[in-house]
Amino acid sequence: MIPGYVLTNFFVYALVNAFTPGPGNILALNTVTNYGWKKGRPLFWGIFAGYYAVQIICAVFVYGVGAFLPHALQAMKYIGAAYILWLAIHIAISKPEVSEEQGSASFAKGFLLQFVNVKIYMFGITALTGFITAYSRALWTLVGVEFLIATMGTIATLTWIGAGLLIQKFYVRHYRMINIVLALTLLECVWSMLQA
Repeated sequence: MIPGYVLTNFFVYALVNAFTPGPGNILALNTVTNYGWKKGRPLFWGIFAGYYAVQIICAVFVYGVGAFLPHALQAMKYIGAAYILWLAIHIAISKPEVSEEQGSASFAKGFLLQFVNVKIYMFGITALTGFITAYSRALWTLVGVEFLIATMGTIATLTWIGAGLLIQKFYVRHYRMINIVLALTLLECVWSMLQA
């Protein structure tokens, strides 16, 4: 059974990672402001489908490593902690950027973006090795957690789409304070990962 504090920190980590600006969220925001909801829908569906596909790949990867190289999962936990630390520092010092990329709003563009989106690979693998595999290495558990992560990511992207320019303007005005709070929250996640 996973302790409550581990689940709490998992959800904090997942929410911060899902809702912070990343390639999928920024492209979705940029697409909705340039094309609107109706013309952007194919791209949005592609982003969502790609997110689920990549998270299943992450679950299978972590399961395979756990089955064939069980001691590697412990090392991956520390790699994941280092990644979250890097992410916290990056978030704390970053400034808002809006993608200037324009072009077609196609399903393939959104879907393929997720396969080159390093953030969501690290997100999925770190979540599993940092918070879950110490308590369960069952494939169905890993896939279930990754589906939860992909669902949170989809909700986050929908939030960016739905809020459109409102989020962008608020974030641009208050990004420094927001980024520092998010970074400190991620540091707590690193601490809890290393305690498990």
